[in-house]
Amino acid sequence: MQQRTLGDGLVVPAVGLGCMGLSTSYGIPPEPARAVALIRRAIDLGVTFLDTADAYGPHVNEEVVGRAIAGRRGQVALATKFGMRGRPPNLAIDGSPAWAARALEGSLRRLRVEHVDLWYLHRVDPRVPIQETVGAMAELVAQGKARHIGLSEASAATIRRAHAVHPVAAL
Repeated sequence: MQQRTLGDGLVVPAVGLGCMGLSTSYGIPPEPARAVALIRRAIDLGVTFLDTADAYGPHVNEEVVGRAIAGRRGQVALATKFGMRGRPPNLAIDGSPAWAARALEGSLRRLRVEHVDLWYLHRVDPRVPIQETVGAMAELVAQGKARHIGLSEASAATIRRAHAVHPVAAL
């Protein structure tokens, strides 16, 4: 499989598996056992970049991915997102430093891993300066809980402000 380098050096396969549909959003999701089997088969075929989020399910998707990669952590590049709390229609965006730390701890627990390769902000919180959010994310990188950070749905100006605090690997 061809590889791609993202931002500050995160190397991932050119083809990844977005796992959202395995627990939410695209009709009736498969039974968890079938979702686990699908992820494992993808890994066997060389699709080893997996993307999930704490909001998918919520939390269910990370649990499924965690079961699927059990015993295979070294074979995958694992990405997850944070920054959305609650359930629709009461979904709230939260990029606060306090929530960032709690969110990553929850993701690591559900994924059954000690670190994620890419941890990114699902939506920029307009109430929190991006420098504060990214500063909190950088602290967790320094602790070894995430290897790289990224932003989703951010403007170029926001990315520049974030990158001034800590390298941003993915958008």
